[in-house]
Amino acid sequence: MTKTPKKIVLAYSGGLDTSIMLKWLQTEYGAEVVTFTADLGQGGEVEEARHKAELLGIKPENIFIEDLREEFVRDFVFPMFRANALYEGQYLLGTSIARPLISKWQVDIAEKVGADAVCHGATGKGNDQVRFELGYYALKPDIKVIAPWRDWEFASRTDLLAFAEANQIPIAKDKRGEAPFSIDANLLHSSSEGRVLEDPDVDAPDYVFQRTVSPEDAPDTPTVIKIGFEAGDPVSIDGETMSPATLLAKLNELGGSNGIGRLDLVENRQVGMKSRGIYETPGGTVLLAARRGIESITLDAGAMHLKDELMPRYAKLVYDGFWFAPEREMLQAAIDASQSAVTGEVTIKLYKGNATVIGRKSPYSLYDEDLVTFEEGESDYDQKDAEGFIKLRALRLRTLAQQRAKLKG
Repeated sequence: MTKTPKKIVLAYSGGLDTSIMLKWLQTEYGAEVVTFTADLGQGGEVEEARHKAELLGIKPENIFIEDLREEFVRDFVFPMFRANALYEGQYLLGTSIARPLISKWQVDIAEKVGADAVCHGATGKGNDQVRFELGYYALKPDIKVIAPWRDWEFASRTDLLAFAEANQIPIAKDKRGEAPFSIDANLLHSSSEGRVLEDPDVDAPDYVFQRTVSPEDAPDTPTVIKIGFEAGDPVSIDGETMSPATLLAKLNELGGSNGIGRLDLVENRQVGMKSRGIYETPGGTVLLAARRGIESITLDAGAMHLKDELMPRYAKLVYDGFWFAPEREMLQAAIDASQSAVTGEVTIKLYKGNATVIGRKSPYSLYDEDLVTFEEGESDYDQKDAEGFIKLRALRLRTLAQQRAKLKG
């Protein structure tokens, strides 16, 4: 028989849905609820979550609000970006990469306060339920996981609002109607999906976009910036050294004001369905272009091509929630080993939705102007050597052609 939990750590945003979950956990399980609110740079006032939790009877010592912006970018976003990770060739994994950090903190708090269960607010149709729970089980195998959207009896928004009113849960006026779309946001991106976005053949309304101006409305004058890198990670903009979170926030500002980072994507969820989402990742889009620029002169061809082969596997592991899995850690070790010389500066032009590399330099550059010049340069390259190289490369093709000629007869 499953033991009823006595203390539950809830991932709590302070919004209506998680406030309903908080009360539901109290009434359904008779358990003590501990709330955890992570500031990942989603915007808004996270301290409001403290006030709402207190209104719902949570003791001050059971309310945890943590500013995780630096940890998020330093320990999760930047390592992922070293892989140049894109899911299905386009998605920069902004939602995916936040979930293991939230899971980690929930488990840590559960151990700190002696809780025997954790709870998340992900629905039974999406990817996040998988990501949260894989994180929980990887870090604390015996933890009990509660997923209200899979368990409770509410079948509609009307049911949720009725429960809220019956339990004196404050309902903002704009929450009483059907929301036009749902939003997930953090310092890396914002994601919008559902409702008005469900038809993939209908252009997203302008009001959906949270972080970017439209490329058509972006300035007519380009913005040119220089991004400095050390061992694969960005460390400065225009010569000013910045912390990871500060740097990403600045790139968001610069990219967003130039209409960069919009993505309208139909993706394949783990649970087997396709979904349409509008993603805005202005700073991440600029950073990816800059990283490819600095790697182009500092990475050996074999290392670069191997990284590109490994990238889809790495991206899918992150998308599927396997951040704490040994295969992701193995890939990370290989990727990180390639980054020691990825140091230097990239000049990038931001203009009407595009982030274009226009310059790159590094003290460890592998680019040799004497080798590639069309003029006479001083190098060890003898053009006559190419003849033998080509003949060796062509040997199997010539042999195959002879075979085919014999077969024709």
